[in-house]
Amino acid sequence: MNQRNLIILAGSVFGLLAILLVKYGNPPNMGFCIACFLRDITGGLGFQRAPVVQYIRPEILGLVLGAFAAALVSREFRTLGGSSALTRFVLGFVAMIGMLVFLGCPLRAILRLAGGDLNALVGIAGLVAGVALGIPFLRKGFSLGRALPQNKANGYVFVGIIVFFLILLLAKPAFIYFSTEGPASMRAPLALSLGVGLLAGVLAQRTRLCLAGGVRDFILFRDFYLLYGFIAILVVALIGNLVLGNFKLGFAGQPIAHSDGLWNFLGMMLAGLCFVLMGGCPLRQLVSAAEGNTDSAVTVLGLMAGAAFAHNFGLAASAGGVPAAGQAAVLIGFAVIVTLAFFICRANLIAREVSAGGRNKGRAGATLS
Repeated sequence: MNQRNLIILAGSVFGLLAILLVKYGNPPNMGFCIACFLRDITGGLGFQRAPVVQYIRPEILGLVLGAFAAALVSREFRTLGGSSALTRFVLGFVAMIGMLVFLGCPLRAILRLAGGDLNALVGIAGLVAGVALGIPFLRKGFSLGRALPQNKANGYVFVGIIVFFLILLLAKPAFIYFSTEGPASMRAPLALSLGVGLLAGVLAQRTRLCLAGGVRDFILFRDFYLLYGFIAILVVALIGNLVLGNFKLGFAGQPIAHSDGLWNFLGMMLAGLCFVLMGGCPLRQLVSAAEGNTDSAVTVLGLMAGAAFAHNFGLAASAGGVPAAGQAAVLIGFAVIVTLAFFICRANLIAREVSAGGRNKGRAGATLS
């Protein structure tokens, strides 16, 4: 099977799995949402105390373990890292604030659209704008550096943390939180969620699914490969919602969503800018961390820290709209990320000029000798 057909098949299965999870208990239009589920995990661990979003989501645990297994089988597990870890943490942190203002990650935006939520179109437009905003920085030399080989044991740490979370979920000690109302109380059976996550992880690892990456590749190279997967997710999930009677076209009254178009756009625009600079959306970061990339693991920790911060300080949106603090956080996020990207580009340019000057002096010395 060629790569295009494989990613279309993977996207189709992803869409079907998302519909299956909603049918058996997950929130409407939220069969999968990497941002929302990481947020729920931070609540389940007690890092944020919003009572409606606390649950160690087995879909995330399964996804990481499935990607890990696929990487081992395909011999693609490699322990790499050491490139701008703190910057990646900040990018993940800020990206999560943008997503929680929109109320979803790129994957959920597609699933929301498949359920008839037209607010998702505004968010997707914002995502595209954010990626487009980040591309000039890439062209000007923005880079977080090359990940280098590390001690192989380092690559297993993130997977070990995920296994520990699974043990906590199964053991249910008193210090772990489980929502009894709200989105995190809506959940498919644990075994089904874990199994779906495992399969999704395998598919994501084998195909490199990433919507932000797909937009980036289309703008830069006119390469549709990654976009085919998300078109397949949209089509299959749309058909599933129509069959199950879960399709509701419009802006108002959509589940776990708000209709403030400006902040839906700006929230995902901020997230898209972060995604293109950090090298992929949350789904891609999870899969990369499962493959042994410790830089991606740090990015995931940044995403989780951003989720906890957003709920502890009242930044996250709700069905009622976006709080003033969340609006301010998005604007501050743009200022921080654009400034950071500018100075990294400048530093990289200076480093290249110094390196080129050194090489030229070396050639001149060799000629004189």
